Order: sequence, then structure tokens, then C-alpha cells
Amino acid sequence: MRRGHAGRAAATAALSLLLCAPAPAARAASPGPLGGTAAEAAGAALTARRAAAAAVSGGGLDFGRCPGVEELPAPVRCATLPVPLDYARPDGPRISLTVSRVPATGARGAARQGALVQNPGGPGASGMYFPLLAGLPGWERIAAAYDFVGYAPRGVGRSAPLSCQDPAAARTTGPTREPADPSPAYKRRRLAAARAYARGCARRAGAALPYYTTLNNARDLDVLRAALGERKLSFVGASYGTYLGAVYATLHPGRVRRMVLDSAVDPDPRRIWYRNNLDQSTGFERRWSDFRSWAARHHATYGLGATPAAVQASYERVRDAVARRPAGGVVGSGELRAAYLQAVYYDDVWPDRAAALTAFLRGDPARLTAQAAPDPDAAAEAENATAVYTAVLCNDASWPGDWETWDRDHTELARGAPFETWANAFLNLPCASWPVRDRQRPVAVGAQPERLPGILVVAAERDGATPYPGTLELQRRLGAGASLVTETGAGSHGVVGGLNGCVDRHVERYLLTGATPGWRVTCAPHPEPAPVSLDDRAASAHRALLPPVV
Repeated sequence: MRRGHAGRAAATAALSLLLCAPAPAARAASPGPLGGTAAEAAGAALTARRAAAAAVSGGGLDFGRCPGVEELPAPVRCATLPVPLDYARPDGPRISLTVSRVPATGARGAARQGALVQNPGGPGASGMYFPLLAGLPGWERIAAAYDFVGYAPRGVGRSAPLSCQDPAAARTTGPTREPADPSPAYKRRRLAAARAYARGCARRAGAALPYYTTLNNARDLDVLRAALGERKLSFVGASYGTYLGAVYATLHPGRVRRMVLDSAVDPDPRRIWYRNNLDQSTGFERRWSDFRSWAARHHATYGLGATPAAVQASYERVRDAVARRPAGGVVGSGELRAAYLQAVYYDDVWPDRAAALTAFLRGDPARLTAQAAPDPDAAAEAENATAVYTAVLCNDASWPGDWETWDRDHTELARGAPFETWANAFLNLPCASWPVRDRQRPVAVGAQPERLPGILVVAAERDGATPYPGTLELQRRLGAGASLVTETGAGSHGVVGGLNGCVDRHVERYLLTGATPGWRVTCAPHPEPAPVSLDDRAASAHRALLPPVV
């Protein structure tokens, strides 16, 4: 869930094993249990079944060489999948989703078990890079048995791409200044900007805007399953992908084969999505404290302070300095916060982030600039990811429409969780004036008519992006067949694939055999990153220039 995860997931899922358009036609007043009206839900379900059947009768997916824009090397192959824009209108417009695949290797005589489909989260992240994981250490046995299938969900990348503003404007935006304690005047400016952003989404998306939803993502996923020729779905979802997987399992319990849900969103309909984001800001604060505690333990290396409070003071000195004079002319307090938000998602960046603060306080802004400066070449992808994130979350559920509620809730929350609360609020604020009249009613996850097969839920106990209580709620709703593996004492977001061997062994065994480890099991935390001083890094860079010793 959330843009920070979406951006990194899109960039690194393949490199590491790791929430006005014309209103739709008037609807009946009584909402059904799965979103929209009962009649609409029934019609959409029928259309979804027809779309899945059409995908099969049409010969499935025609995989060929991937377009150059995807930057996917052989042996990855690509295809497009047509799906209805609106599942309640079977004869209406259709959109195409991009799909990628690498076949099971069959290494060591492994029997093929079908396609393994992945969603990396967001919403707004593309899974097109997922097949590249098949060639990385730790995935060999899974890749021997499964085709690895990635796809770009609707709105993402080349899948009916959604945009809310001109990416060129984001490319040329200068350093931003974000006050630690926003004034009423600053809040009014951000409220006006959020309303303008929502209008931009409506203007650029037109009548398609209401159809970027989790329900439609789940329906698309079932069409993809059928087009792949799979009777049942094997799926790995991370962050928002856990919510998508849980919604799919609720809609189609009889079509679930294997499902790994990593770093779970709280699926309680009462928390989708406004309350979830309040919870997330609290989780971010806890994880920010973890980073500061780590830096304090390594004061001898970084000199940022021997206590978390002292490290916070060092960070604030840097923040105040770049607010006055942006580092490298491009890193203001907004860019600084965004860069250090990554430290509450992933502990592998802690050494680099700590070293950048140290260097800046010693008079060298180059490290900070390198880590925090916006990448103009990624502006279009970032704009697209933010647009999809916003549309799905705003369409999925009702949000408070009055600024007074937002201001009251976030002012109170920021007293104890100042690090990300207001930035999170302003990111989601377009939902307060979202120009879609009839939003979805969140799916009652766990209300499926039949028992689910074994599902594996994986979480880090101190994850800030998807706080652990939401994981417990997801397991409770999925029922007795859901098994939970917890990495205790750790907090990196996205546990599966290389961080923790214990976790990965449970995941591999489950995907290969279907066996779950029990109701709840734990794994010891992966090691915290070792500190690396600026002097050590300089020495390493110097050694890299020397000729090899033979």
C-alpha cells in the first residue's frame, strides 16, 4: 500500500527476493455486500465469467517478443489481455492489460505446476518485471515448477494508462518546502492543490475514471487466470497486492490454488482506506524511531547522536538547512522527507541515509543530493503510479468530504507521529473531493460462501507501511486455513525473497507442496545492516580503482 512502496517495488521487484468525470448512470440505493448494488454486482460477476470464458475460447494469450519499452530481455515474453472497462457492461468498451511470462525451467526434473502470478502492490506498481526473479538465487526451485507471470494492472504502464497531470510539469518542478508544522495558510494551499489534482484526474480520464477499482482489478485477475489456461490461481501479492488477493479469494474461493500474501493491508471494510492511512502514519513513526535508534547505536560511526532524540535533532538541522537553501539546488525539505521515508520501508538503506546526513553536516551535500534528488527520467512513471494509487483508493470506499475532519484527525495524530502524518494526509486529500459520485462499498473480505484452501500470510512484526495488527485481522478473516509466518522484531516492508531464509523456506515449501506451517509460526529477524563509515566508503572506492592482485 502507498506510493513509496509502489515506486520501489516497480524498480526492485526484479532485483531482490523480497494505497470531474461524468458520473456513471444512476444506481439503486441499496448497496450489495461486495460493492455497488446487488444487481450491479450480479451483472458484473456474469460479465467477468463471460470475459474469462472468452479469454479461453479465444485461444488464451499470444506471447511474443516484448516491446522495447518494457526493457525485458529474453527469455521473457509478452502479451496483451483484453478485459471489459466496466464489468457491468459486457458489450461496452474494452481495455488491454500487458502481461509478461517466463516458462518454468523444469530443472532437476521438476514437474510443472502452472503459472504463478504476482502483484507487487501500490496500487500503481507494475509487475511486468516479475519473470526476471526466476533467474535469481533463492527462486530456482519455485521457477523450476512454475511459469512466472507478471502484469501491469489497469491504469499502470501501458495497461490503459491513467494520468492526472502532465508528467512534464512534475519533471520541471523545483525543490519543495514542507513545513514540519503546517500553518492554516499552508493547509489551504494544499487543499486547493488536492482539489485541482482531482479535477485533473477527471479531465484526463473522462468517463473511465470510476472503473479503476480493486473490484475490477480482482475481476481482471480472474480473466488473466483463465487466459493462462489455469483452472485455479496461484498468486503472490505484496502490500496492496495482499488486499487484491484477499478480495479475489472472497469473490472466487473455489478458484484459489496457492496464495502468498506478504505484508498485509488491514482488510476491515471500516478501515479501507481512510483509517488505514491514519494507522500507517503511526506505523511509520514507530519505524522511524527504529532507524534513529540504529543510528544512535552507531554514533561512533556516524556522529549523529548517541540517543534517538539526538539523531532526530541532527535530522532536523539538515531539514532546516535544506529548507533555507536546497541541497544541490534540487533537494528541499519535501525531497528530504521522501528520501528518508524509504528508511521506514527498508532497513537496507539505513547506512546510506545515515552517511548522507553525516556528510551534509560536515559540509558535503553531494551524498544527500545523490540520494534525494528527483529523477527527471522517472517523472512519467511516478505520475502514472500516483494517479493509479489515488484513483483506486478514492474509488474503493467513502472518504470524509469535509476538511474539518481531516484537519482534526491529522492534527491529533501528528502530535505523536509527526514524521509522515501531514505528507500522508496531503497525498490522499484528493479523495475528499473526488469527482466520482457512486464509490464502491469495500468488500467484506472473508465472507466467501465456501472455505478457502490453505493460504500463507507473511509479515514483519514492525512493518510501518502495513502495521502488524492488520495482518492479524487478515488472517482472522481468511479463516482456519490461513497460516501466518511472522518475522519477529523486524520491520522491512516486503519479507519474501532474500531477507530471511526462514521465511523463504516456508514460502518455497508452501508453493511447491501446498503445506502450511501451522496457524502461527515465527522466524527470527534478519540481521540489521552493518554501519559503513564515510571513510570506509572512500577507501573502498579507492581500492576499486586499483589493479587486481594476481
